[in-house]
Amino acid sequence: MIEAWSDPAWLEPATAWLDDRLQEAGLDRTGKVTQPHVRPWATVLTAPTSGGQVWLKAMAPGTTFEVELYDLLVSVAPEHVLLPIASDPSRGWILLPDGGVSLGDRPLSGSNLVEHMLIALPQYAALQRSTMPHLKTLLELGLSDLRPTVLPGRFDRCVETCVDDDIKGQLAMTQPTFVEWCHRLAESPVSPCLDHNDLHPWNILGISSAVPGSPQRNAVFYDWGDSTVAHPFGSALGSVSRVRRELRMDPGHRDVRRMSDAYLEVFDDMESRANMHDTLELACRVAKAARAVVWDRSEWSIRQYLEHAGRGDYGI
Repeated sequence: MIEAWSDPAWLEPATAWLDDRLQEAGLDRTGKVTQPHVRPWATVLTAPTSGGQVWLKAMAPGTTFEVELYDLLVSVAPEHVLLPIASDPSRGWILLPDGGVSLGDRPLSGSNLVEHMLIALPQYAALQRSTMPHLKTLLELGLSDLRPTVLPGRFDRCVETCVDDDIKGQLAMTQPTFVEWCHRLAESPVSPCLDHNDLHPWNILGISSAVPGSPQRNAVFYDWGDSTVAHPFGSALGSVSRVRRELRMDPGHRDVRRMSDAYLEVFDDMESRANMHDTLELACRVAKAARAVVWDRSEWSIRQYLEHAGRGDYGI
């Protein structure tokens, strides 16, 4: 896809589509269309307009579900996603407004980043809960199924098809432990739902950034192309754990607990807080293995997971 997306034969009709959709929205392009990056899974075009910067994201087969996922998210949590200007599900194209500077790109000190995450995490958890009644729709859209009831079978198939005997042997040794984790996680009263699967500060917008000088408390979450259906608490692996590692905190640091509590408070009616902390740790263990072995499946990711597992670095 990289070569195709860089070819004028693709760029010209994509630019024409962008201009037509802007015109339909009552906007004028005021500058050149540029292509900030091209990746194997997606490319992005951007342009200045009379209504601000816009972004056209084009997705590779396998991630085009993101276009229709936006339709669901706009219906259940419109205040927490960018509202698309236009989309073309058949081509995997979506045109989005600019969302401002992400938390990861702001000059935030460690304590300020934590305070912003304390605002964002419960809002993200509420968004997740709003998708629980739509489990069938999420699966029909094509999101990868990483539910704890499904993962043991998928893990088995990955081990069976592994062509590297060394990796295969190491994975087989971890298999019984992973299956036991999945069985325990499946007993959680918290239902599977949408997992962003890459919820780090660079994918969080909003929170006082939208209008200079005007407080804005809503977090806006974007870049949903890695989304899966899973136990919701696995999201902490990309959010709480990522911030912990960025700020070089120990797992037992007070701010790690504060972020975990801010996230878990949204589920207080479903399970006791003490039990939820244990479930969160278990979900992160399952998520770390599932994302490396079942979802990503690259040799690098699997070897990295096995290295972490070898030193007992499983969860958050």
